[in-house]
Amino acid sequence: MKIGLSSYSLFAAMKTGEMTILDVIDWTSEQGFEHIEIVPNLGFAWEDDHLIDQVRERAAEKGIEISNYAIGANFLQPTEEDYQAEIQRVKKEVDIAHRLGAKLMRHDIASRGIPETTIANFEKDLPSLVNACQEVADYAHQYGITTSIENHGYYIQQSDRVQSVINHVDRGNFKTTMDVGNFLCADESPLAAVQKNIAFASMVHIKDFYQRPAHLNPGEGWIPTIAGNYLRSAIIGHGDIPMREVLRVIKASDYDGYVSIEFEGLEECKLASKLSLTNLKNMWQEI
Repeated sequence: MKIGLSSYSLFAAMKTGEMTILDVIDWTSEQGFEHIEIVPNLGFAWEDDHLIDQVRERAAEKGIEISNYAIGANFLQPTEEDYQAEIQRVKKEVDIAHRLGAKLMRHDIASRGIPETTIANFEKDLPSLVNACQEVADYAHQYGITTSIENHGYYIQQSDRVQSVINHVDRGNFKTTMDVGNFLCADESPLAAVQKNIAFASMVHIKDFYQRPAHLNPGEGWIPTIAGNYLRSAIIGHGDIPMREVLRVIKASDYDGYVSIEFEGLEECKLASKLSLTNLKNMWQEI
């Protein structure tokens, strides 16, 4: 297992100007992470083409791999013209992933508000979502890039919906970036969901959450789940996810790829990321 960091984990430091994406790469290497996942538009943006090359070169200089390139996308568009434009935009992002030297790329595919995350809407939207994913995966194939969908954004967050998309797309280079914590946003047991989806994973995100039931609304800093419960991102090992059991499932599986720490909580982001690395390494050795 190669443990790395999502650049999103240091979003707070980039947002305030304390760090640039190049600083993030330096810091990630200095802490002993083996790879970095690049997530643009969350903390930094591609100001020009030179930055793409600078990111690739800095990672090589620091001796860490660029494991995954993760972007937002939404193939639920109001018109056919907008739908086609979004597909073409994501293909251009594939070109960026190639320039970075990444062989994995996660793109979102759809977003709906919680009241609209019904199975009826999912079944209605599925054909157009599958077509878009097929086009992007086929385009990425020329570069040897595997594209993926994350259990993310409420609408396609449950393990079964993720599997449905993967099975319908039916491409060898289309899998899932499996976030072990995000299943909680759909009120699904992370342990059960990881057991279901680890076989489909091209990338694994390790994230922890604090949980509170719907009747104990803790207020600011917490996000709602589909069922109205509440979550707050935690330092790995500090939250309520049975992390050792989740890691045991991953360790017992055939998965031998990148594992990326993702933190988005209220604690100071550098300290939280460093503690998460230490805790993850310790738990992995214990199981």
